[in-house]
Amino acid sequence: MIDSHSHLDRCEGEPAELVERARQAGVTRILTVGLDGIGNRRQVELAERFPEVFASVGRHPNQADGFGDGDAEALAELAADDRVVAIGETGLDFYRDSASPEAQRRAFSAQIEVALAAGLPLLVHLRDREGSEEAVSEAFETLERDGGDLDVVLHCFSAPGRVEQAASNGWYCSFAGNVTYPANGALREAAAVVPDELLLVETDAPYLTPQSRRRERNESAYVVETADCVAEVRGISPEDLDRTVTANAARLFGW
Repeated sequence: MIDSHSHLDRCEGEPAELVERARQAGVTRILTVGLDGIGNRRQVELAERFPEVFASVGRHPNQADGFGDGDAEALAELAADDRVVAIGETGLDFYRDSASPEAQRRAFSAQIEVALAAGLPLLVHLRDREGSEEAVSEAFETLERDGGDLDVVLHCFSAPGRVEQAASNGWYCSFAGNVTYPANGALREAAAVVPDELLLVETDAPYLTPQSRRRERNESAYVVETADCVAEVRGISPEDLDRTVTANAARLFGW
């Protein structure tokens, strides 16, 4: 099993303990994801400490204010590290007002360019205000226009109405613990129809803890519950789901 999106440095407990619990749960690969300059360096350091861990570096849309050419150059430098296998997370978040839309667009476009130049996948975060699809629509248009042959991962996939559009573009859909929540039937329906070769699972730890552990902080070991839920709605065994997502992540991230 794999965890295609975690924030290992933000989880509760020591990284060594978190990695060991994940290992005991059968998780053989963890992608730990940076959100800003300091966090990016932490992820690379963690990836260098643990053979199961690899890093993604980026600037989260909620922290996009002030992003400039120097920040893009810093990401490009980190992308040359062998333990860095993706760029992001980046994207658009119009749910919160912590960064201006203009700054988010600038950082998003710059990270698309960094990922294209580095030949690495792009991890995309999308979130809208209730009842709106403004961020999702704009980001899809930007990726379709500027992404070229970029490998795109729609992290914490939460746009069930766009699953066919994502698949037609060859974008990966990665499902997090919220797919297990009783109210998210539409999300489970989306998880049932994503093409096998474009399916991933993740924790987004320490956030979005699966249903049975909602009172706890999330961690990579808990990706197994999310995977079991996705396997159930797809009508396959957990073992078959494991083989599918493990192969997809290996192909995508080259680990």
